[in-house]
Amino acid sequence: MPKYLPRLVDLELDQRLTSSGAVLIDGPKGCGKTETATQRANSVVRFDTDAAARAQVDLDPSGLFEEPIPILFDEWQRAPQIWDHVRRHVDDLRRRGLYILTGSATPTDSQELHSGAGRISTLRMRPMSLFESGHSTGEVSLAALLRGEDQRAKLTKVTVPELMTRIVTGGWPTLVGENETFARQWLADYLQQIVEVDIPSLGTTRRAPERLRRTLTSLARSVGQPVKISELAKDIAGSDDPKPARETVSAYLDALDRLKLTENSPSWRPHMRSRTQLRDAPVRYFVDPSIGTAALGVGSKDLLADPNAAGFQFESLVLRDLRVYAQPLRATISTWREVHGRKEVDAIVETPDSWVAVEVKLTGDQKVIDDAARGLLDFASEIDTKHHRDPASLVVVTAMGGGGKRADGVHVVPITALGP
Repeated sequence: MPKYLPRLVDLELDQRLTSSGAVLIDGPKGCGKTETATQRANSVVRFDTDAAARAQVDLDPSGLFEEPIPILFDEWQRAPQIWDHVRRHVDDLRRRGLYILTGSATPTDSQELHSGAGRISTLRMRPMSLFESGHSTGEVSLAALLRGEDQRAKLTKVTVPELMTRIVTGGWPTLVGENETFARQWLADYLQQIVEVDIPSLGTTRRAPERLRRTLTSLARSVGQPVKISELAKDIAGSDDPKPARETVSAYLDALDRLKLTENSPSWRPHMRSRTQLRDAPVRYFVDPSIGTAALGVGSKDLLADPNAAGFQFESLVLRDLRVYAQPLRATISTWREVHGRKEVDAIVETPDSWVAVEVKLTGDQKVIDDAARGLLDFASEIDTKHHRDPASLVVVTAMGGGGKRADGVHVVPITALGP
């Protein structure tokens, strides 16, 4: 059996089990939910593979609760009635750490989730960050940057071609240590399953696999951009089909969201000294950059041949890692973009007490970094500090180089040195 690689959500899960009767771990299929939950569970009920267990939910559900706790109900949405039984047992027993539920899709009736408020705690899980997979030293701490502490890191030894491979391979636990050829085939099969089985099984869209593939491809081409639904509709239609209705495109996007495959950055709207008009549209990302490259059918060599596309996919990698590192800090991630696109900040990481502004640059070119640092300083100078505090740190995340604080106060951090 492969060795379990520790995850940042491990500590969060332990904490939730001490404060809640049950914990729901949700996230995309293949991100490691079951493996993580199994480390804590003393009993496992697998609803995706055990038909008898699914039947028992209707016939005699009490039998499923007689095993040693914590009990893991894996892929609980395959037997959604179990949700109410878990909730009832938590109410009756008035104990903590009783049950863990894992699932890779939100049920159609989200009311089921709301009914667990106060009894079932929800914990989000994503594919592995570079720190978790062993490809980042973690010398630069996001938590420390949020505290305003100076950070530094040794010169990175990871090359841009190696980072492109990390983008294409992604943070899926089963692909750790595998080569790119194997990873690309695994991801192609993964997306085929999503398009032909998982999305149709949600029941919210009619079976249209080709249009679903075009949706994934369009999102992959526009990753890191605030693309509108009307623009997506043109791509989904293709050269022959009529353009789908707005409601149809929204249904496709909703299905991807329910499968936890997309994770967009909402617009950040601080008080500004200027009258700058800001974009309201969210910036679109996949939960892992490899979904985008798989949808486009490109590998690391293709990215190296197209620096512009590589830059957007690198941004997707950085945003994935920022989300993983931000979650234990109870931090949110958003984006700031001027309406005409002349000014932007790729990520605002914000806690109730602090915030950090982050620009992402694939190149190590000093002029590009200087321009990014200047842009961050200009942005920070426009924040109305009477209504919003100063940033704890301004950060340019790069693909290579060393890490440290520049004379102008802006940190430069290679992604392979960033950590929680």
